[in-house]
Amino acid sequence: MFDVKDLDQFESLGISKEKIDWQLSVFRQGVPFIKLKRPATPGDGIITMSREEEEECLEGFERSADISKIKFVPASGAASRMFKALFEFTGGGTGMLNNVVKEFIDRLEDFAFYSELSDFLNAKGQPIEQLRKDGQFITIIKAVLEEDGLNYGNLPKGLLKFHDYGDLARTAFEEHLTEAGLYATSEGTKTSLHFTVSPEHLEGFKELLENVKRQYEKRFGIIYDVSFSIQKPSTDTMAVGSDNHAFRNPDGSILFRPGGHGALIHNLNELAAGLIFIKNIDNVVRENFVEPTVRYKKILAGKLIGVQTAVHAMLHELDKGDVKEGRLLEMMHFIRKELCYEPLGVPENDQGGISSGYIRSLLNRPIRVCGVVKNLGEPGGGPFWAPNSKGDTSLQIIESSQVDASDKAQKEIFSHATHFNPVDLVCGVIDYKGDKFELTSFVDPSTCFISEKSKDGKVLRALELPGLWNGAMADWITIFVEVPVETFNPVKTVNDLLRASHQDN
Repeated sequence: MFDVKDLDQFESLGISKEKIDWQLSVFRQGVPFIKLKRPATPGDGIITMSREEEEECLEGFERSADISKIKFVPASGAASRMFKALFEFTGGGTGMLNNVVKEFIDRLEDFAFYSELSDFLNAKGQPIEQLRKDGQFITIIKAVLEEDGLNYGNLPKGLLKFHDYGDLARTAFEEHLTEAGLYATSEGTKTSLHFTVSPEHLEGFKELLENVKRQYEKRFGIIYDVSFSIQKPSTDTMAVGSDNHAFRNPDGSILFRPGGHGALIHNLNELAAGLIFIKNIDNVVRENFVEPTVRYKKILAGKLIGVQTAVHAMLHELDKGDVKEGRLLEMMHFIRKELCYEPLGVPENDQGGISSGYIRSLLNRPIRVCGVVKNLGEPGGGPFWAPNSKGDTSLQIIESSQVDASDKAQKEIFSHATHFNPVDLVCGVIDYKGDKFELTSFVDPSTCFISEKSKDGKVLRALELPGLWNGAMADWITIFVEVPVETFNPVKTVNDLLRASHQDN
């Protein structure tokens, strides 16, 4: 099926023939749906903390000054989807004015990029007010989106101006610098961040960092250690046609596509900090609204430190050997109750008692504490109890596409989710001996996705790797903690920037 040129192409990408064969088998056999057990709810998989418990976690975090910290921000996504309604408006040619476009035009002055836009149009002899008066809305919008203008339709979200502070406008990237300085500081003043970006925008991010770094360091009295990475070519996946054979480009080469954000588990795997904070690039607020976000980031981190301390103590205890049956049962109770792990069956040792090796395998895993928000109708995955690759039941973040919508019982379970995933994670990736976990060993490969796309008018099938906070972390110890909705302020459409948390009201 594959010739020498194909094999050379695989080698140049760093993709083994075995991995290609696995991808083809997934296309042919399909991806199994997740069989949900039940939604995770407060008291049954989701922790709702009292004020006293929150304060304990905060104190635990404040005592962690010696723990290295880094903030991990997936920032490669293009902003084009933010402007979907505007693209449709200009693309039709007729310019049918709908409520979204009308709000955008009416409130142009409330966007952080207004001043830049106004200067651009004034330089062309086309003042915004005159264009609005004459109904030349397409001209205004094209000046925002197109390369000849601000080029916002082609830039990543991280490089867009989100917030206006009067004397300056901050990009989403800069807001992450600001926020990280309030909880991701180690060694006194060192604030570490890592951004995953697309190759074509890497220089843009580096240039912005160079321009603003000293300004923010001086203001907050910190020193930034900022690094970048791109999605590795070895995580790209092969596309196939409707016949499940390799989809080929006009030159005969096989089409490979990025493997989705699940591929970033390899980027995350290269970070070795004691605490890793994960947050999406578009989930930021103005500095005057950031206090709740900072508070609950620290609470999640404090919770992780507490769980990790208990888990590591048990593993050290197991290392000493001769742990009595009663103590092993106590550990198993901790795993069930505190780590929310329900084994299908507990392996026994040679004497018929509980296996200490099995206990060790359940404890010696990376840990993630995930903030979850009450379900207010936002799209995205949610917290559920679901079987893992071993058949045991554990806490997972599940997307709707992973559930069989034709199965009434499964659809009913999914619809009863009380919370959803805002991508607000704190991760512990160092084991009890001080070594970094190999995170790729905890991925459930069966939780990948298949989607239909097109290229040059031809239908193709694309494979996305298990999502970063879905199947890529399926075998992690998972803790869900309810956080307030004020900590979730995503910018999915450009008009989301008009919400209170993004305005100086």
